[in-house]
Amino acid sequence: MASLDIEKPFVSSALAPFRHRLFGTIWLATLVSSIGGWMYSAASAWLMTTLQPDPVMVGLVQSASTLPMFLLAIPAGALTDIVDKRLFLLVGEVSITITGTIFAVLVWMNAVSPLNLLVFTFVSSAAVALTSPAWQAVVPQLVPRTELGPAIAANSMGINVSRAIGPALGGVIASSLGRSAPFWVNAFSNLGVIAALLTWHPRKQGQSTLPIERLGSAMRTGLRHARYNPPLRATMARAIAFFLFGNAYWALLPLVTYSQLQGGASLYGALLGVIGGSAVLGAMVMPWLEQRCGKDGIVVAASGATALALLMYGLATSWPLAILASMLAGASWIAAVASLNVSAQAALPDWVRGRGISIYMSVFFGALALGNTMWGVVADVVGLPMAHFTAAACLLIGIPATSRWKLHTGGAFDLTPSMHWPAPVFKRPLLESHGRVLVTIEYRVAAANRTPFLAAIEKLGEQRQRDGAYAWGVFEDVAEEDRFVETFLVESWLEYLRQHERATTSLRILDQAVRGLTYGGEPLVTHLIAAERDREFPSRHKRASRHLPSRRRPIVSDAQG
Repeated sequence: MASLDIEKPFVSSALAPFRHRLFGTIWLATLVSSIGGWMYSAASAWLMTTLQPDPVMVGLVQSASTLPMFLLAIPAGALTDIVDKRLFLLVGEVSITITGTIFAVLVWMNAVSPLNLLVFTFVSSAAVALTSPAWQAVVPQLVPRTELGPAIAANSMGINVSRAIGPALGGVIASSLGRSAPFWVNAFSNLGVIAALLTWHPRKQGQSTLPIERLGSAMRTGLRHARYNPPLRATMARAIAFFLFGNAYWALLPLVTYSQLQGGASLYGALLGVIGGSAVLGAMVMPWLEQRCGKDGIVVAASGATALALLMYGLATSWPLAILASMLAGASWIAAVASLNVSAQAALPDWVRGRGISIYMSVFFGALALGNTMWGVVADVVGLPMAHFTAAACLLIGIPATSRWKLHTGGAFDLTPSMHWPAPVFKRPLLESHGRVLVTIEYRVAAANRTPFLAAIEKLGEQRQRDGAYAWGVFEDVAEEDRFVETFLVESWLEYLRQHERATTSLRILDQAVRGLTYGGEPLVTHLIAAERDREFPSRHKRASRHLPSRRRPIVSDAQG
């Protein structure tokens, strides 16, 4: 009991993740790296204004920074799940360092041009986009599950802090040490991350004996999982409702500073600093808020607080009111970001975590990109104050409109691997087959159990589609009223074997609930593989020893699952 009393404060503390040395080391290293990245972003935009002061070219720098996230997020998530995460991150961070160093040399030698500035910005951003899902996917390996929320809040806090001080620090360094200095700092800011990764040796968890997934198949499986994962879909719906409208003050803050407050770059930097500082405070009080409000309550409160901040920005004609608005905006932003991120993480089993996070990130950045454009257009049409008031109204309307989508905290589903499906027969002879696999499962259901059986098996079917089946259905026999047949299709025999490895405790519970409504013993399971004209099965005497059917006939087995 004493040990439990010792652990309890850590679980509810915002500083709990930092008691794990590896998490603290990586967090500090990524904070330095993120500061370097924001310095690069601000310095490259300013560099373009000195090379070619064309609004289109300056805008292209921002496009080169954000476009890779849209293009590469989903492939990056698939790679995260099918390769070694630590090695993948090492390659990505080393690539970022090499790219940054080469570009710093070009700036130092005055050999930079608008074209190579755009190219290097795109390449560097592409490396960041490829590693972003992996960084989020490894967080559960660095801290216990009970500290996942504070860990994600701490990471979000680091991003906000670096976002606030990086551009300002870059300006100071550039003015005192020359225009190439921020690029040199960015180039070397990743060395701490690389060193931390080199010292990290994660435990091997449930290594599969099957060949790794192909990239295209892994992407399709990830998208299918997201489609049939209600908690993840609910999280993405809530994220769109918040970020599409809550992002308005990020998009319009430079104009508010310049037009409404009659201020300059120093005031704009100060407002960003206040947002970053209040984000730190918001991260510190998040565990306390979560204990009292829950994650749903935090996002509702964050939406209301952001709406109030938007009203204050719209009314601000002097800096004190804008400072108060920034304090409220920063704290509410990190509360929403961390709560939604934890909900997405908790909805995902380990085998698809990278892909699920990448899909969530695509929605996140898509909402931000659309919001940036939309609120700029709205402000141009109706003016800055009315744009803020409109965004605030949309946020408030979104609270009841999205109330039916509850955030997931992981308590409702046990996503730990169960391995309760027995291995099917014919595994080795069919491993290289690319034919589709049709699985049928025959149940006997009493008339009194028909309605609860159909309700239970529908949930089971949704789980099968999350785990890899691309078509599912249940049918009843018109001649025998107690006979029901469940069917689902999988892309290949290899993918079907992977589906067995993906089975979770939650699936086992659903399976038991379905079988509890049947009678007559174990359901009869058959496996049929699509007939292929060029498939060659073993000869007759080998076939007898391997129990394989004859050539071009469907494979049928009574093995379970």
